[in-house]
Amino acid sequence: MKIPYWHIDAFTSTPHHGNPAGVCILEKWLNDEIMQNIAFENNLSETAFIVKTDYDYEIRWFTPISEIDLCGHATLASGFVIIDIIDPKLNKVVFNSPKYGELSVEKENNLFQLNLPSLPPQQCETPINIIKVLGKEPIETLIADDYLVVYEKEEDIKSFKPDFNAMKKLDARGVIVTSRGNDCDFVSRFFAPKFGINEDPVTGSAHCSLIPYWKDKLQKDTLHAFQLSQRGGELFCEDQNKRVIIAGNAVCYINGTITI
Repeated sequence: MKIPYWHIDAFTSTPHHGNPAGVCILEKWLNDEIMQNIAFENNLSETAFIVKTDYDYEIRWFTPISEIDLCGHATLASGFVIIDIIDPKLNKVVFNSPKYGELSVEKENNLFQLNLPSLPPQQCETPINIIKVLGKEPIETLIADDYLVVYEKEEDIKSFKPDFNAMKKLDARGVIVTSRGNDCDFVSRFFAPKFGINEDPVTGSAHCSLIPYWKDKLQKDTLHAFQLSQRGGELFCEDQNKRVIIAGNAVCYINGTITI
């Protein structure tokens, strides 16, 4: 079996930056074990699998070690493949996901706008383990799918060298660290070692919580953000109450076929 495959760098216009995602277009769903093996072989933070239906596409995402409920950058990458490569007459594509329903990608002014659910975080006690893992006490800690740990300045976010083995024991998907930015509204980094991703380069799903948090703090609906991983990524964000818009660029690095 031959599977059309693209390796897309999302949230960047320059290869080797942003967040790389695999995109596999299937005629029908494969056995879960096969999709997991493909994601493991790709060894990217996420591989998206999409299947065309009569009206739109279905989508699922796998890290190298497990399936996940939501992935922003691989959805943006999938939208880029369909709109810019597969069907250039389109400027919008809708994906149906198992947990969060409809997600869309729309091309406007040369940016790809990702429409995702808003996942506002709730304040919580700072687990002592988080302080041990990160080595610095935060201003505040919140939780949604991930711990959202807030610090005073951008230099704090750049300096972290987490204990990833200890982080695996935390009772959340991952850990977002964030602060106000020096040259933008806010910055962040995201760690998810229990899913095989010590540090994710640019994380759309983390911004489902970051955007409503910083909207409330800064009293702004439109926000400009950077994720401060080694590869780095730029995100243009908008809060729409129950939805968030995350816009960015994308670039194709590899196009080929997977043989199974």
